[in-house]
Amino acid sequence: MNTETIRTLIVDDHAVVRSGYRSYLEQVPGFQVVAEADCANEAYAQYKRMHPDVVIMDIMLQGASGIDASRRILSNHPGAKILIFSMYVSPVLLQQALNVGVLGAVGKQCDPDTLREAAIAVAGGDRYLDASMAQSLVFSRYDRGQKIFDALSPREFEIFLLLISGAPVKEIAQALNLSAKTVANRASMIRQKLGVSSDIQLVKLAVAADIVPWIRPDRATS
Repeated sequence: MNTETIRTLIVDDHAVVRSGYRSYLEQVPGFQVVAEADCANEAYAQYKRMHPDVVIMDIMLQGASGIDASRRILSNHPGAKILIFSMYVSPVLLQQALNVGVLGAVGKQCDPDTLREAAIAVAGGDRYLDASMAQSLVFSRYDRGQKIFDALSPREFEIFLLLISGAPVKEIAQALNLSAKTVANRASMIRQKLGVSSDIQLVKLAVAADIVPWIRPDRATS
């Protein structure tokens, strides 16, 4: 990492939000926002092009999630430093993000100093969780409704998220660069691993695990 300037990539699917983070970080000594992205594919492309010191990544992107974007970046660039920064992160989502190699996570409701501290820590290769996320993650390990998702691979969990959002197989395949047949086969395996037989039951599991806020209004009405 450059010790003088932390080169930063911001990933969020709302232009106004990205603009706000950029404005804040560019006023913080030692930070330079070198790129922005609004989806998982663009996040990967911008990382590959700019090789930033830290990625500030929202989980709730349209299409493939920030977890999948992180997985793809880290699969091809193991040294990438990624900080999850999201309005809502359930313990299940947070654990999945950590499983793919994300180094830290803070809530969008945190104060600016916490974001700055977290970004500096992650850019330096250290782990960072804000207090509320650390607490929820610890207690979630005692909840069987949360632990059931440990059976899913990162790719299966990503398909699960898209299934409960109501995305059809063809759309999931396009978002994840997979064939429709592969998605259908993996969806069947996901139901088998989670012990359910329908997508409605998948949604019920998501409700029980507090993942429902993942379902976006634009998806719910489609």
